[in-house]
Amino acid sequence: MITMEELQFAIKQRIDDYNNNDFSLKKRVVATFDLLASRNQILAQDIASPFDVPRQNVSAMDGYAINRGSELAKDSVIEIIGESQAGSAYTGKMVAGQGVRIFTGAVVPDSCDSVIMQENTNFSEIRDTLDKSQPYSITLKQAAQIDDNIRKQGEEIEAGEAILSAGKRLNPTDISLLANLGVSQVKVFEPLTVGILATGDELVAIGHELTSLAQIYNSNTPTLKSLLSHLPINIRDYGIIPDNLEKTMIAVNEAMQDCDVLISTAGVSVGDYDFLTTVIEQLGQINHYKVAMKPGKPFVFGELNKGIDKPVLYFGLPGNPLSTVVGALQFVIPALWQMSGATVAEQPIQLSLKAALINNIKKSVGRKDFQRGFLSQNAAGSYQVECFSGQQSHRIKQLSRANCFVVLDKDSGNVSANSMVTVQPFPWLYA
Repeated sequence: MITMEELQFAIKQRIDDYNNNDFSLKKRVVATFDLLASRNQILAQDIASPFDVPRQNVSAMDGYAINRGSELAKDSVIEIIGESQAGSAYTGKMVAGQGVRIFTGAVVPDSCDSVIMQENTNFSEIRDTLDKSQPYSITLKQAAQIDDNIRKQGEEIEAGEAILSAGKRLNPTDISLLANLGVSQVKVFEPLTVGILATGDELVAIGHELTSLAQIYNSNTPTLKSLLSHLPINIRDYGIIPDNLEKTMIAVNEAMQDCDVLISTAGVSVGDYDFLTTVIEQLGQINHYKVAMKPGKPFVFGELNKGIDKPVLYFGLPGNPLSTVVGALQFVIPALWQMSGATVAEQPIQLSLKAALINNIKKSVGRKDFQRGFLSQNAAGSYQVECFSGQQSHRIKQLSRANCFVVLDKDSGNVSANSMVTVQPFPWLYA
């Protein structure tokens, strides 16, 4: 049985091949998105700046833009003949020893070579006596040095300079950068189409009535949709498929025609009514089946490739909600980011940290274990975590109460209180 790390590596390797050959990113369809709708989309183009930033020399401070002529020492007197505001530049001429009142972000007149801070003049002492409609004089409290407090044209970004590269996952600061450059639309990789289906005669879609005590609501599809909602994908819901080989075959065949990825929940164990593995083997292949982790052991990674021009990658998750969450976080979501065209540096990192265990916990040797816990900080600011009693994978209330997984190595046994353990906070705890 493959370890979790081995399966993660195998999935990554297959997707590398997939991106380079079966579904080359160079052949991916490119879509145009409005900038404000582009968060988490993957850039399909390099973007260069259309102009210098700053576009002209601008002031970094409130103060006075001065034509020095030569060095202006402390106690020099400067004649102020105008004003330069952000959006309204001073356009007149001036000679050595003259200057203009200037504000942060305003254009520095061409004839000025220094900006002296307001605090370094006697402005506050004479403010109440000034008629600013007329020229007036200020005295320098320190020497004016060349280029002081001037942001030079193009010092941050030069026109034509590459600012973002293809494969960048657009975040709010990228959107800020592009907006500052007047970019209103971006070219991104067309979002992947991801199919989701659930299997089981006992399942009923939410919004419908349970008519038998043998029925339960299908929580896995809503769970997956929520977990995947921030990814650059389009989700196609194929509903609930009954425990029937022919109907399962029809549903999977339909999905493989439409999708880039198919994710199923339940139906991948070895029960008499678990038909998905049979269908996957007939329409494609199973690359890996069963992983040494708890929960989520009957995880299937494969592909559907019979009669289509490119393989559809397949992830088969177990039927209980906890296994769905664990499998999605550890395998499915990283795979989808990789498939989306995001560079390695742009693929989200699974945050983990060390915390002191508050209570004793039980574990059997042999499988990597993900136990639900509650992470907090004590009065000293150190992390601590409490594991819930009863870690059975069907306990849905505990999953809602948890804010992290305590991750125990496959070779670990029982763990005592006060031990330091590895904790993976749920992404929504810090997002």
